Amino acid sequence: MMPLTKEKNVEIIKKYSKSDKDHGSTSVQVAIMTERIKQLTEHLKSNKKDQSTRRGLLKLVGKRKSLLQYLRSRNEDGYKSLIKDLGIRR
Repeated sequence: MMPLTKEKNVEIIKKYSKSDKDHGSTSVQVAIMTERIKQLTEHLKSNKKDQSTRRGLLKLVGKRKSLLQYLRSRNEDGYKSLIKDLGIRR
């Protein structure tokens, strides 16, 4: 299981940040979590019995869900464009 590389993290921050100094906005956090969720899902496909990773994945999904609900309540258009861009939900 490979953690998110620094280069990938910087790339995600550049793509979803609102300004140069924006590293922690909701959209950036959701994008980073989504990438991490994809990695953990791939790991669990080959390691079906890794329960600690499964638990971490479920916690991460729950946290992302909370952030998306917050974003939806604050900025409906930003929420819709973010989930479309990330390929989350239908």
